[in-house]
Amino acid sequence: MSTETTAVATPAAATDQDLVVPAVRLAVDKLVPHVNRAMNALDAAARDVSLEAPLLELVRARASQLNGCAYCVDTHTRDAREGGESERRLHALPVWRETPFFTARERAGLELTEAVTRLADGQVGDDVFARAAAQFDDKELAELIWAITVINAWNRLGATARPWPLS
Repeated sequence: MSTETTAVATPAAATDQDLVVPAVRLAVDKLVPHVNRAMNALDAAARDVSLEAPLLELVRARASQLNGCAYCVDTHTRDAREGGESERRLHALPVWRETPFFTARERAGLELTEAVTRLADGQVGDDVFARAAAQFDDKELAELIWAITVINAWNRLGATARPWPLS
C-alpha cells in the first residue's frame, strides 16, 4: 500500500499548476468483488424509488460532504448539475438552513440526512423524524432512509480506503 501522491497537470482546471492527486489507498472493490457486487446491487435497488432524482442527489451530496468523501462529493454534485441543479444551490448546500433556496420537502430531507449521518452525535430525534414524516409519505420516507443509509456506506468506503481515483 502506498500513501504517496502524484502531481498531475490539468489545463482546464488549473493552468500552469500541478494538482496533487491522492493515491488509491486500498482497492476494496477489486480485492473483495463479491461484496462490491452486493453493494452495487443494494445501490441500484435504493435508486429504484419514487423519490425525485434532484432531491436524492442533494441528499447524497450533503451526506458525502459531512463524511468527507471527496469522490462521492465530486460524483453527486456532478450528477446533480447534469440533472439540472443550479450551481448556487449546490454551493449553498453546506449552509442550507441559512438560505431561501430549498423547499420544505428538501429541508426535511436534508435535516434527516444530517441526523442519520451524524448518529455519533445522538440518535435521530423524534422532532427531526416528525418533520420528515410531514413531508414524505411512509413509502417515500422509507426510500429516503434507504438512500441515506446507502450513501453513508459508500462514503465510509470512499473516505477510508479511497478506492476510486478522482479524474
